[in-house]
Amino acid sequence: MGSNSFDVTVVRPDEIRLGTGASRRFEGAAHGAGVSYFFVDNQPGQGSRRHWHPYPETWVVLEGDAAFTVGDRTVTAAAGDTVIGPAFVPHRFENVGTSTLRLLCIHASDTIIQTVVD
Repeated sequence: MGSNSFDVTVVRPDEIRLGTGASRRFEGAAHGAGVSYFFVDNQPGQGSRRHWHPYPETWVVLEGDAAFTVGDRTVTAAAGDTVIGPAFVPHRFENVGTSTLRLLCIHASDTIIQTVVD
């Protein structure tokens, strides 16, 4: 086999900017990735403010139970579920369970662009 002439990047948790509490914010542009994400670590009752993005967002529930309000619809999701929200539609999520919510919020952009509604 021939030699491989490409780089593989590993980004350690301590290299990712902290968000609220134990949450982390990864912006792909800083690492040569075409996507960005929030790794959310919320306690019961905690969640995001209502906001929107100019691209779709995909949420993967890793642990716990969450309610997602997208536009005028609210859906609940549990560990293992994936929820997709469209571009330009205001949305938010909240930990509606009794344990920690761990959530991966995947942004279809190498930079997180977010407009808070309220």
